Amino acid sequence: MKIVDYKEVKAEAVDFEDAKDVKVRWLISDKDKAPNFAMRLFEVGPGGFSPLHTHNWEHEVFILEGKGVVNDGEKETELKSGTVVYIAPNEKHQFKNFGNDTLKFLCLIPIKK
Repeated sequence: MKIVDYKEVKAEAVDFEDAKDVKVRWLISDKDKAPNFAMRLFEVGPGGFSPLHTHNWEHEVFILEGKGVVNDGEKETELKSGTVVYIAPNEKHQFKNFGNDTLKFLCLIPIKK
């Protein structure tokens, strides 16, 4: 069993060319011997955004704090605390923070991709 305060997990910068002010904390990963899922906490600063991209795996997202949008390449849908997002494999997605506070969300992905 792993029990940790999320603030004790290192926040790493997301270093993609088309990303701005995004950090990720790998709360649970294969390093913890989790066999199926990884849990990540993303923190997007005001005006920040992730790149518009796709993956071969699904994402489950839960918005904890802040305001923003998720972009699917055609439209943007507003996000706020309590919003749940399912992103299917190979579906375009991008998160943007349009608020004054940090946008924080949990994102779960499969370990085996």
